[in-house]
Amino acid sequence: MKFDSKKDILFSLIILGTNTFLVGITIIGIAKGEMEKDEYWTLILILAVVGLLFWLYFGTHYELNKKNGLIYKSGPFNGKISVDRITEIVKGKTLWVGFRPATSRKGLIVKYDKYNEIYISPKTNESFIEKILELNGHIKITE
Repeated sequence: MKFDSKKDILFSLIILGTNTFLVGITIIGIAKGEMEKDEYWTLILILAVVGLLFWLYFGTHYELNKKNGLIYKSGPFNGKISVDRITEIVKGKTLWVGFRPATSRKGLIVKYDKYNEIYISPKTNESFIEKILELNGHIKITE
């Protein structure tokens, strides 16, 4: 089952605001003639950053199945965690430090193995938890 990532206002403003700013100052610089011919290489860098931010924003989702477990994808970052390795899910919290393939606050902190954790933000925490408990009923859910 596939779960899209929830997108909150703060994350949307940061991504869309940064991209608007980068594209805006680039267009203004070109229109005013402030960019020399030998500085056009910076356009590639700016477009790469804008592309990466959009890829993170629109390309973040999660999949759950018995064979592969939890599969997360966030732009170029992806991975798998077997459902059997997951020990606990903390609901409604935000992980500010660590790996966060997420586009929202108040998601889920998935704890696995002994000390590892990952922060995800499915559109509905409840439906994600319901599905993962179907795959492994021994996962502890805390709020």
